[in-house]
Amino acid sequence: MPIADFFATLTNPETIVKLGLPLLLLVIFAETGLFIGFFLPGDNLVFIAGLICATNPEVLNVGVFALFFLMSAAAILGNVFGYFFGKKVGEKLFQKSDSFFFKKSRIEATKVFYDKHGGKTLFIGRFLPIIRTFAPILAGMIPVDFKKFMWYNVLGAFCWIGSVGGVGYFLGIKVPQIKNYLGYIVFAIIVLTALPVLGAYFKRKR
Repeated sequence: MPIADFFATLTNPETIVKLGLPLLLLVIFAETGLFIGFFLPGDNLVFIAGLICATNPEVLNVGVFALFFLMSAAAILGNVFGYFFGKKVGEKLFQKSDSFFFKKSRIEATKVFYDKHGGKTLFIGRFLPIIRTFAPILAGMIPVDFKKFMWYNVLGAFCWIGSVGGVGYFLGIKVPQIKNYLGYIVFAIIVLTALPVLGAYFKRKR
């Protein structure tokens, strides 16, 4: 049960936010840079962090601009870690057997976006689950020039946090009662962000 509770906590964005800023930043770092972080909430977490910052500011005890800056910094550092991880052990990943935490299909789905969009995948991928986790790792495996990587990394992080978190904050200010419908919001975000990834993957399969 303790292990089950631990995983339940890590996959519940509202619980993560309410447990405090350090855990929030750690999860964003892991979801954007560790290949085992694909199951962690990304868009949902950023959205709800913005929403709770507006409706219950005492929970995180930090201003909205400081919150967005810290979340962006965590996302940037996560990508940098993923880049160097991919650069160092990337080839070994293709020799690794599939498991719960790793499936080659996720690397393949990310490669579809690289084949189509090149380095822009690092920016576009910020808004897509799975791609967001594996894009920096694959960038290190290729490897993408580090200066080019950092440009897309920093730009993508601030745009992702600013837009997704900003929408959450705006709605929290304008429609504070929306916090009572978080379950529906989380489900809608999961569906909307998963569709482009699934579409690209099945297109590649055909």
